[in-house]
Amino acid sequence: MKLSGALRLLAVVLPLGIGAAGLIHETALSQTRTAPVTKGDIQLSFAPVVKRAAPAVVNVYGARVERQTRSRLMDDFFRDFFGDQGLGVPRERIQRSLGSGVVVDGDLVVTNHHVIEGMTEVKVSFADKREFNAQVVLRDPRSDLAVLRVNDMPKVAPLEFADSETLEVGDLVLAIGNPFGVGQTVTQGIVSAMARTQVGVSDYQFFIQTDAAINPGNSGGPLVDVNGRLVGINTAIYSRSGGNMGIGFAIPSQMVKMVVESARLGSKTVQRPWLGARLQAVTPEMAEAVGLDHPTGVMVTMVTPKGPAEAAGLKRGDVILAVDGQTIEDPDSFGYRFALKGIGGETRLSTMREGKPGTVTVKLAPPAETRPRDAMSVTVRSPLMGAVIENISPAVAEEMQIDLSDANEGVVISEVADGSTAQRFGFQRGDLILAINRNKIGVTKDVETALSERSRFWEITINRGGRVMTTVLGGG
Repeated sequence: MKLSGALRLLAVVLPLGIGAAGLIHETALSQTRTAPVTKGDIQLSFAPVVKRAAPAVVNVYGARVERQTRSRLMDDFFRDFFGDQGLGVPRERIQRSLGSGVVVDGDLVVTNHHVIEGMTEVKVSFADKREFNAQVVLRDPRSDLAVLRVNDMPKVAPLEFADSETLEVGDLVLAIGNPFGVGQTVTQGIVSAMARTQVGVSDYQFFIQTDAAINPGNSGGPLVDVNGRLVGINTAIYSRSGGNMGIGFAIPSQMVKMVVESARLGSKTVQRPWLGARLQAVTPEMAEAVGLDHPTGVMVTMVTPKGPAEAAGLKRGDVILAVDGQTIEDPDSFGYRFALKGIGGETRLSTMREGKPGTVTVKLAPPAETRPRDAMSVTVRSPLMGAVIENISPAVAEEMQIDLSDANEGVVISEVADGSTAQRFGFQRGDLILAINRNKIGVTKDVETALSERSRFWEITINRGGRVMTTVLGGG
């Protein structure tokens, strides 16, 4: 959206104030700002920062081979013009991805999960064009981060982590990466905002916003401070054209550090604490009802039986205002603050109940595996063929962001193979299967039993995001 001439002028004039007050403020500014005088002043540069940080920045290349078979219609076309030669022969197409990454420890490189998602071959290359094979040692789609181990890693000084909690709006930052595949590029800007939520990139919505130019290909590259330390991993942009519009988002270094530490310890997943409660943003009406002077924090709308929240004494209607003294504004900021606490120990939540402030102590425990997953790949010819089914538990629900109030028991689709029958019929990861041909589904064995009975039509009832749907499908 373009500003009018009047608005552009207003944006310039307003910081200087109006009338006499404006003159005083302008005089104060002139006393704190000086023009460059010496040759050294004129030659001030970010080059030393770049020289320190850039060697640790890599390009990340992903590739996978996709096999495609022509449809019957295309086979008829080829038969008409070329006879039977080549009919039904699968075609191969190579799908590629390009992003950036940064060396953070020895032979470990961190990048965005979406850069390497689904890729069967991953390589990294340095600014001097040396290229190395890499293995994915940890995938964390919930934070959109992945950690790679590089074979025969050359001696490269890893980038030091800065504490993203100390970052402030207005701080200078540099973004380093490989935009559009043109080669290593450095851009400079400031921190435009902190704790941006509702961006829609990952499960943990708590981003650093910057106006440093970030473009496609920068994903996974570092955002560094003026000391050359890592403050974030560039992950997304707001754009109407596909290019930079001055609004970029980076995952804070504190979340990155947590994921990297899990990889260092040899874990293939990141364990995070489980609250066991459903939360909602506080509206102005809710704030007035509970005695807050403005909308802030999150309201507890449901407590899972036998979960950490219930054990701590949290109740429906409580408002959580802070995690260990750090204020929270919405469910996304709570999720980020709570996740960073890690597993083990306790955390104190500041609360408001019926107008009275209080605190509760919550144990930092992972979600429980209350029953075996008993994962089952559906191979029987049916609308679910190509799906993987698992039993529901708090651990599974947390991983897949399923509300346990909708699924205290039952089974969930944890995976849908590309090109499978299940995908073609529209089944999705996270769908809860409630019934097949009117037979209630409680465990994965029930799915196996229901599908073993051959049928020309299948009546399947699912719960998708709290909405129950029943559909009749062919395929027996």
